[in-house]
Amino acid sequence: DLEDRLLSASERRKELEYRMFGELRETVAKAQPRFKAQSEALANLDYWQALADAARRNEWTRPALHQGLDIVIQAGRHPAVEAVQGAANYIPSDLHITGDTRLLLITGPNMAGKSTVLRQVAIMALLAQIGSYVPAAKARLGLTDRIFSRVGASDNLAQGQSTFMVEMMETARILRQATRRSLVILDEIGRGTSTFDGLALAWAVVEDLCGRGQKPGSKEKGGIRALFATHYHELTQLEGKLPGLRNVNIAVKEWRGDIIFLRRLVPGPSDRSYGIEVARLAGVPGRVVQRAKDVLAGLEKKARDAKAAQPERPSSQSLLPGITPDAGPETGPDAGEHPLLQEIRNLKLDRITPLAAMNLLADWKGRLGGTEKRQGD
Repeated sequence: DLEDRLLSASERRKELEYRMFGELRETVAKAQPRFKAQSEALANLDYWQALADAARRNEWTRPALHQGLDIVIQAGRHPAVEAVQGAANYIPSDLHITGDTRLLLITGPNMAGKSTVLRQVAIMALLAQIGSYVPAAKARLGLTDRIFSRVGASDNLAQGQSTFMVEMMETARILRQATRRSLVILDEIGRGTSTFDGLALAWAVVEDLCGRGQKPGSKEKGGIRALFATHYHELTQLEGKLPGLRNVNIAVKEWRGDIIFLRRLVPGPSDRSYGIEVARLAGVPGRVVQRAKDVLAGLEKKARDAKAAQPERPSSQSLLPGITPDAGPETGPDAGEHPLLQEIRNLKLDRITPLAAMNLLADWKGRLGGTEKRQGD
């Protein structure tokens, strides 16, 4: 008898264990509604407690939400960047999209903080609509239905998509789906292709965003709320020509050959991108930096000399630098002249970059060479 009990002890232990587990499972199953309610209550408590703790520790403020489209942010901050740099080292910035303004064209050098401004506005819009305080001294935000972002550079090698292809696909999705109540942030659209192609694409995207969303028969002006960061300084001339567009830039200061990033968002366009100075700060060898300065000085001198040699002639505003609209049939004494001469006369040298001037010269040289060859035949 003892031997039988010892041999069957293991089996009886397993049966008892399984029976107790089954009883526990049935008991817990009967209390399932209570457990779900408690877990939901704990999740909500953890959610609101986390937001409240972050707002208290980082001195966030309660945003004012409204049904309009205006966005007013005073002393706005990026929470992640501020956490890394420390509150004492972070420089906040103000941002205003009010009245007829719908698109802010942001220029400035690399490393100045353009992308940070884009991201912090999107983060504040998202935080406000989930019921959180926002990292700013004061914020008044119009409700958004969607937030669209085209920031950073990435490719998709598995599907054979280049960085530029991915950028264009994301931009196309934004232009198809964005509404007047959406918030769009775009960072350096068109940088992955040639200068003229990239500038033309960026120009067209800006025009489309400024002209979208207007209701038929409504007196309200259209335009999608957007922040557009770019290094194409030719786009800054669109202020005053496109409704709702305003230029702002990240302030920098030159001091003894160096640049100091002030991190402030101020009105107006940036004068240049300070690419060579940023390259030096990034550790590019001095000989390369000096050579780049020499090349830049030569290009700028050529542009100045060409401008001085070109007499000022009245002409219509070109759509893009170096591209003039059709002027119709010529009837004067110059009707039979070479078409390049008319293009040169209509060219606005004070609105063209050195790189664009070099591209134009190369294009003209190729066209003149082809013409001479045909005439020789």
